[in-house]
Amino acid sequence: MAVMRVVAGTARGRRLVAPAGHGVRPTSDRVREAVGNALVSLDVLDGATVLDAFAGSGALGIEALSRGAAHAVFLEPDRAARRSVIENLATTDLAEHAEVLATDFERYCDQPLAAGFDIAFCDPPYATNRWEQLFEVVPARLVVAESDRSVADIAEAAGWGVLRERRYGSTFVVFARRRTPLSENP
Repeated sequence: MAVMRVVAGTARGRRLVAPAGHGVRPTSDRVREAVGNALVSLDVLDGATVLDAFAGSGALGIEALSRGAAHAVFLEPDRAARRSVIENLATTDLAEHAEVLATDFERYCDQPLAAGFDIAFCDPPYATNRWEQLFEVVPARLVVAESDRSVADIAEAAGWGVLRERRYGSTFVVFARRRTPLSENP
């Protein structure tokens, strides 16, 4: 199992685990720190509802909870990865603020949703070619998209306003805000 730590907040320094060999690509500490700092500077994290759409180890959603998000939903169809998310939530004492679902992003978005999220972390496998569909259906006001290539143009074409884009080595992170209110989207 790969080991990392929560970068900031109430659970700072707590160890997180990710199952090895399950296609889980944990977001590096450097990228999580930069994403968390950017969300704090945008003043969107405190009290936010968060969707960790491709949870893996749950590191992005846990980092958000540690920094003040009110609630997080973790989507993870893989049993071993889901166990890591649950273990990580217990280790960080954040389980009461979280829900871990045994489903993938597409199935989740096919269900009628009662409400959207303030923030969605979307870091699907780097080989994905489904960014257009992802931006069309993600139920959030703000998306943090992580990829091995820029997806800013795709976000813009799907009706999102790109707030910032940063590159960290081979990782691109795009912050995009929905241009229309969530309730007006299908």
